[in-house]
Amino acid sequence: MSTHAVTGPPISAKGLEKSYKDLHVLRGVDFEVERGSVFALLGSNGAGKTTVVKILATLLKADAGTARVNGFDVAAQAGDVRESISLTGQFAAVDEILTGRENLVLVGRLRHLPSPGAVADDLLARFSLTGAAGRRVATYSGGMRRRLDIAMSLIGDPPVIFLDEPTTGLDPQARIEVWETVRGLASNGTTVLLTTQYLEEAEQLAERIAILHRGRILVNGTLAELKKQFPPARVEYVEKQPALEEIFLSLTGDDDKHAAGTGTGTGPSAAAPARKEHG
Repeated sequence: MSTHAVTGPPISAKGLEKSYKDLHVLRGVDFEVERGSVFALLGSNGAGKTTVVKILATLLKADAGTARVNGFDVAAQAGDVRESISLTGQFAAVDEILTGRENLVLVGRLRHLPSPGAVADDLLARFSLTGAAGRRVATYSGGMRRRLDIAMSLIGDPPVIFLDEPTTGLDPQARIEVWETVRGLASNGTTVLLTTQYLEEAEQLAERIAILHRGRILVNGTLAELKKQFPPARVEYVEKQPALEEIFLSLTGDDDKHAAGTGTGTGPSAAAPARKEHG
């Protein structure tokens, strides 16, 4: 991975525009991400989140605007950008025939690391997968596959990681496992750009949240800053009832942990999908 000494934000976008014929997907997107933080790009399906990620990851060219990742221009220095990042898409890119450890070793060899086995063992321990290292990935739960997928993306220590809707399709327990993984990435100094349509996911994980709607950033700030833009809520005292996820995790959490050997216990309440906009 690149060891370029970066000055300024590790991710920045200014005036990004992208259209497909008459469909305007991005209409001037601007934001910056601080080093070692989790930045959430929140929006409903079709808002343009994945298009932004593809441009930043050099997989797609913008029609207008500029973007820099780890100090490199995504258009003029695409090779340097690719050495600086890792991208985890909406579906786990793991080989189900191989074991968890074999998946990691394979990627380590492709990156020409001197000790891919040692790197694999370290990541298995870091992501609580040591007990399942010798099992074929086909036997893994959804949360375990996603954690393995993210672990594979960390081989080579990329300073910037893009997570494009990493919890789509996961059950509540698996989603919480991924949340813990993302928190761990940021605590270790990795810069994370997270796209999501789940409101609580952004609230739980991100230092800053940008709401993308119909190709434009509507608001961008910390959760506290966003809350200040709205009138204060009226205080009412009501009896709190347990949420369905709290009931679910209370009944199944220990069993899931025992079965997988990797559970994280109960956690925050279920993520609610963002309201979809039509038109």
